[in-house]
Amino acid sequence: MPTTTTAAPPGPYYMAQTTFRKFTLDEYHKMIETGVLMDGEPYELLEGNLVHKMSRGSPHDTAIQVLTKRFVRLVPPGWDYRGQSAITLPSGSEPEPDCALVRGDENTYRSRHPGPGEVGLVVEVSASSLLIDRHDKGRIYAESGIPIYWVVNVVEKVIEVYTQPSGPIATAAYAKCDVFAVGSDVPVVLDGNTIGTIAVADVVG
Repeated sequence: MPTTTTAAPPGPYYMAQTTFRKFTLDEYHKMIETGVLMDGEPYELLEGNLVHKMSRGSPHDTAIQVLTKRFVRLVPPGWDYRGQSAITLPSGSEPEPDCALVRGDENTYRSRHPGPGEVGLVVEVSASSLLIDRHDKGRIYAESGIPIYWVVNVVEKVIEVYTQPSGPIATAAYAKCDVFAVGSDVPVVLDGNTIGTIAVADVVG
């Protein structure tokens, strides 16, 4: 059975990883289009800040590989799986969650990224980025109304499932966090329906 914790206070904890000024989404897209930022460079836009993403280790990459296989098997018609791909949010953010389940299919987002109303579930796999993922991205996703947010804590070998987003308020946060430890299964929920489960042990070892 999951245990439940309350949400932690907001950051931003990403400030040590940012550049010297803020950017608009248009400026960020222009930097990518003109080659100032190359595809695959370790940056993402969070609340207008160009944030350098933390380095990844083997537990992080293995967790993503496992989740990818499980999500692809579970995803129902009308939904699609996206891995380490951007979503565009109204806070001036374009994070690149490690996993996301979005409405549509492989052709839906050829000319744009999914918006918040098209995202059913996002996942960040966390080790050195745990504070940023819990607090900063938690705030950003909650503000945008993303209904379900998983933080896969590979250090403590748990999956934290955040639900009940506040929406766009000054102290945006998720109202509920259920923590699933090794030996339990995490329900995968889309539009209020459980489409399957994923064993924590399979993801974090």
